[in-house]
Amino acid sequence: MPMTIGRLLALATVATMVGGGALRPVNVAAQGASQPVDFQRDVRPVLAEACYACHGPAESTRQAELRLDTGDFIGTMVLPGNADGSPLFERLTRGESIGRMPPQSSGRSLTDDQIGLVRRWINEGAHWGGEIAAENDTAVAARLVDFGREVRPILAENCFACHGPDEQGRQAGLRLDVRDGAFANRGTFGGPAIVAGDAESSVLIHRVAADDPGRRMPRGGEALSASEVETLSLWIDQGAEWQSHWAFIAPEKPELPRVADAEWPRNPIDNFILDRLEQDGLNPAEEADRATLLRRVTLDLTGVPPTPTELADFLNDDAADAYEKAVHRLLSSPRYGERMAVEWLDASRYADTNGYQTDGERSMWRWRDWVIDAYNDNMPFDQFTIEQLAGDMLPNATLEQRIATAFNRNHSQNSEGGIVPEEFLVEYGVDRVSTTGTVWMGLTLGCARCHDHKFDPISQKEFYEAVANFNNIPDRGKGFKYENSPPLVTAPTVEQQAELDKVDQKLADAREARSALDSEADSAQQAWELAVSDTSGLDWVQRDGLLVHHAFEGDIAGTQTIRDIPAVLEDGLPEFVQGRVGRAAAFDGQRFVNAGPSPDVSYEDEFSFAVWVYPTARDGVVLSRAGGGDQGEVGWGLYLENGKVRFNMSTRVLDDGVAVETVANVRRGVWQHLAATYDGTMAPSGIRIYIDGQAQETTALNDLVGNRLNVTRFPLRIGASGSDKPRFVGLIDDLRIYGDVLDSNEVAVMATSDSLSDLAALTAAERTVAQSEKLRMAFLDQYAPAKVLEAERQVEDLVRQRDNLWSSFPTVMVMEELTDRRPTYRLNRGAYDNPAEEVYPGVPVVLPPLPRGVEPNRLSFARWLVDRDHPLTARVTVNRFWQMYFGTGLVKTAENFGTQGEYPSHPELLDWLATTFMDSGWDVKALQRTIVTSAAYRQSSKVTAGEFEKDPENRLVARGPRLRLQAQMIRDQALAVSGLLVEKVGGPSVKPYQPEGLWAEVNEGGVAYDQAEGDDLYRRSVYTFWKRTLGPPTMMTFDSSTRETCIVRTGRTNTPLQALNLMNDITYVEAARRLAERMMTEGGVTPEDRIGYGYLLATAHRPRREAEAILVDGYRQHLDRYQLDRGAAVELINLGEHQRDETLDVAELASYTMVANLILNFDGTITKE
Repeated sequence: MPMTIGRLLALATVATMVGGGALRPVNVAAQGASQPVDFQRDVRPVLAEACYACHGPAESTRQAELRLDTGDFIGTMVLPGNADGSPLFERLTRGESIGRMPPQSSGRSLTDDQIGLVRRWINEGAHWGGEIAAENDTAVAARLVDFGREVRPILAENCFACHGPDEQGRQAGLRLDVRDGAFANRGTFGGPAIVAGDAESSVLIHRVAADDPGRRMPRGGEALSASEVETLSLWIDQGAEWQSHWAFIAPEKPELPRVADAEWPRNPIDNFILDRLEQDGLNPAEEADRATLLRRVTLDLTGVPPTPTELADFLNDDAADAYEKAVHRLLSSPRYGERMAVEWLDASRYADTNGYQTDGERSMWRWRDWVIDAYNDNMPFDQFTIEQLAGDMLPNATLEQRIATAFNRNHSQNSEGGIVPEEFLVEYGVDRVSTTGTVWMGLTLGCARCHDHKFDPISQKEFYEAVANFNNIPDRGKGFKYENSPPLVTAPTVEQQAELDKVDQKLADAREARSALDSEADSAQQAWELAVSDTSGLDWVQRDGLLVHHAFEGDIAGTQTIRDIPAVLEDGLPEFVQGRVGRAAAFDGQRFVNAGPSPDVSYEDEFSFAVWVYPTARDGVVLSRAGGGDQGEVGWGLYLENGKVRFNMSTRVLDDGVAVETVANVRRGVWQHLAATYDGTMAPSGIRIYIDGQAQETTALNDLVGNRLNVTRFPLRIGASGSDKPRFVGLIDDLRIYGDVLDSNEVAVMATSDSLSDLAALTAAERTVAQSEKLRMAFLDQYAPAKVLEAERQVEDLVRQRDNLWSSFPTVMVMEELTDRRPTYRLNRGAYDNPAEEVYPGVPVVLPPLPRGVEPNRLSFARWLVDRDHPLTARVTVNRFWQMYFGTGLVKTAENFGTQGEYPSHPELLDWLATTFMDSGWDVKALQRTIVTSAAYRQSSKVTAGEFEKDPENRLVARGPRLRLQAQMIRDQALAVSGLLVEKVGGPSVKPYQPEGLWAEVNEGGVAYDQAEGDDLYRRSVYTFWKRTLGPPTMMTFDSSTRETCIVRTGRTNTPLQALNLMNDITYVEAARRLAERMMTEGGVTPEDRIGYGYLLATAHRPRREAEAILVDGYRQHLDRYQLDRGAAVELINLGEHQRDETLDVAELASYTMVANLILNFDGTITKE
């Protein structure tokens, strides 16, 4: 459909006429002055060589929607009979270099004879002279087709799904993504798909251009356009030169292009930008005004706008490097790391909950703070990469390096009942590879999960080889519902570590002081032992940390308990017999002891059991705090099961608990000491079982903790549980429950049945280690000299203080290698329960191999990503930084650099940035500085309607960026300009305002949102608690990522709901009131001054006169209203937790609040210009 004259005239200003090769000279004299100029014979060859590369049949490379290979341009670009009035002729003959077509930099300017020929043709009426088929047109054939930019995108979009890398899905045995497949002689299928130099003989052309829908390809899809067929044909006729996909070729630093306007570039970025602009006949915009520029770069580098002081200092600095100094200041600010982290948290799918149906809380904020610190410390990006992917595998890995590996534990974790853990081990491995592929390689690796990749040369086997790198951690498939799931580390902050170091020093000093008294203590103990040896029957047991003790010395009801809870014998009369220590309780499989509601210990607690047993049956409950339910026994207990000792904790017997069992059996008919310890890690590895003081080999029977264990409804039972498990038959004596983990020495001491008097009678050489330890502990506990005892108590107090401090520290889930490699298999159709052959860690063949001799694992994979020859990592990374500043990357599809991704708008610039980034030592701040100090970045974002129409997305960078702020920036800016922002770096996630009741609607069990108080309401948005199933509503409204999956490119929408949010959300209403207070107390005395000050805070500019008049008029209208209804004014200004300034008139404050609310809603406020 012909375009309007006005549109084409506008487009003509950006028409590009660049081709390849020198233009052929035209001998006008030889034609004879009297012979009319023929378009097809004389003019079309000139245009074809000079113009068709950018204004010809190929849609993929066409610039400004202008075609010069059809007659549509006659009457618009060309006015018949009037060459001097024709836009095309004006561009061909423009005197100045800027804007002349073809660009001077192309080296293809028309000769005077050629220009004269075009002039004659136009003045003679610009006769078209009829169509000539493109395939027979030698002029069109002169246009060199670029395979990577023009041909591969056509094949990838239309052909690769059926004729690409996916071997299982490949049709007719034809492969078009590699040269050998495309050029292969296919015999009965009609010969090669592509015959180099002969499109007419190429089956590909016949099939894509077929009229018969039954023969035409792609089958069932939209037919190729005529221009796409023409591009394929022309490429084949030109020899079908094949190129590897550009993104899979390692970048090399290009030469800087020479530009006509050598004064404009400030750094090499500008040479590449200006070269493209000159080719397209565009001029760069003027530099933005200084206030706009400072606001832009401050928002980009710190996420908040400049303060009035920062703005004034910059505007008053006349130094030539004033802007560069401002950039340095911003890059040195702690705010820089907070701003940069937002992008990385989206990419890493960071959240404070586990996702899935339960979506219980987790604690990963220490990793988030690690990211902020890494950016602020300017950690080189290669180190940033290696530590996050494999920091735990580095030699002598530090705590911070282990914390870094939480990157690949940020994925969702399922804790739902009934899931198959093996299924989710696969899901987590797939997620890690897919995320790593997107973030570092810009590849859709996950598309090869079920079959070979349809578009990129990545096989399914290679995908699972990549999974094998990340499949060797002791993850259990089912996560904890409300806690961090192992593997994890305790991760104190710098402040907490400093406090711990102080306690450790005190403890070391106390132990040294105690050691100084050893000789005195030894002498006192020797004297004490002589006295003890003469006292028959004297004994001692460990009492520190004791929660419950039942000695069974007679009257059960009167048995001494640590918490004074009486024990009652049930289901039978009491029976006491001679025990292991004094008397013991006899159990006949019916009677048991109800010992009351103590101790209240659960999954998160440390505790230990110790008891003497004389079993006469293979099965029986020794002790429990458990009951039966429809899903099995719930609670914890120590049992005899088929002669073995079993420790169990569960909320559902089949799929939610931990249980271990000894390999060895207990003996029947003899006294034995049993002990079990649990360290609170919710893992079988945290359980130890002892028989007669010896640690036992155990087997893990269950390892699937997900829910919190609630045992408060069950009493402690001795000899039975609340379920139908067999009750104990035999004798039980001296039952003890401790609130900490007994060490092996302490257990051994308890299992030492000899009395103190018997032990003291032995010589030192005759005693076992446990016997000597028992004597020492008894001496220190009851008989040591006062100063020895005091020294011992100081050590014990500090140990307890340290333990309490340690237990208060945050944890973070991390990566960790299994000792024995977990097998990884290629999965048929990606199903966890349909494994094919086993695979081993590796990398895709299309990319460089791992170095020879290097063990393939997660660490070598991480190092491979940042190898200098890797073609993707540096390109992908610099592209996302470019996207962060300009809104769109040099490759628009930041998440996909594969064959389905977009070709770079400035390929040489992309490679220059990538190679420079690597050459700098992967210096992130240096890269940022280069971008934001370029002339390209510093351009004004102002644009005319015509300029916008030519390049609506600003892909050519003919102007500065103008983008709506990110969701987090909008909120942070409101807090900053109002003065509410609390600038504390790091710490646990906080829960600012959000509408009531939302969590109850989506949470299992109706978990309520516990809104923060005080400063935590006003922290930066990077610290906001992020729930996967319901992200922060005010940020989700502004297109924030849900953090359920990796996102490296978010959309931007413009909806009425966003404006309503800014006007009505309590966050912004309170910020408006606080901004109004600043306007009244800092902005002057007149409404004009005050409103102008508020406008300056939000936008870095004073309002134009018209805007100021509207705002002042609005203020006065509100003032009239609130002076009549002061109650409404008070109601408005009392919104929010921050106390209002009681000294300000309520009607005035309410009126300025309404104006401030409007200012915070302005396009100029929520937009980076």
